[in-house]
Amino acid sequence: MTAPLYAKVKEHILGHIRSGAWTPGMRVPSENELVEHFSISRMTANRALRELTADGFLSRVPGVGTFVKEPAARSSLIELRNIAEEIAHIERRETVEASPALAEEFEMKTPSRLFHLVIMHTENGVPVQLEDRHVNPFAAPKFNEQDFSTTTPTAYLLAVLPVDELEHTVEAVMPTPEQQALLDISEHEPCLALHRRSWSKGHVVTVATLIYPASRYALYSRYKTSPSGTLSQ
Repeated sequence: MTAPLYAKVKEHILGHIRSGAWTPGMRVPSENELVEHFSISRMTANRALRELTADGFLSRVPGVGTFVKEPAARSSLIELRNIAEEIAHIERRETVEASPALAEEFEMKTPSRLFHLVIMHTENGVPVQLEDRHVNPFAAPKFNEQDFSTTTPTAYLLAVLPVDELEHTVEAVMPTPEQQALLDISEHEPCLALHRRSWSKGHVVTVATLIYPASRYALYSRYKTSPSGTLSQ
């Protein structure tokens, strides 16, 4: 039985991703380019891209393009595993003057202005992550103009910036009263705090703190031992 045209397009794209020819953050052919290359309808091309996006292989940024999605972040020690697909609600969006502490984190010689975004990610109305992010406007000047109800800040930044270095720090924290209210948790529930810095072309482009209610997220790690007794992921 002959495979439908959209399935052939999906396999073509997946083949490039799995072979490593198309790496995370790389732009994939647009609908128009796929239509021309495969001599198919725009509806067929759209279905292929839409299904690959739903399957987690691609990330579509309105007005920018479609990109190979970054795999779930994993450090050499841990993986933060999301328990649900997230929907974002913007709590705060502003431009602020960098504090001395933020200027140091961004490795600025002199304090400058930063984009500041606070987003609550929910699943079925239940808060699962509070994201507090600062972005260098010189690196992503259109960041604060994006509609983050259709894409996440991380997906947008990966689409427009080649991230070449990441720093993760994870700790257990007791949330502030404001964080407790936003996350809808009791004052006694601890949280996981992931602090992340991202570099692009040698410059810090974003600093984010992600707060996860302990009852709604999990840390995961799996290793194999080598013959010498050392550990490897």
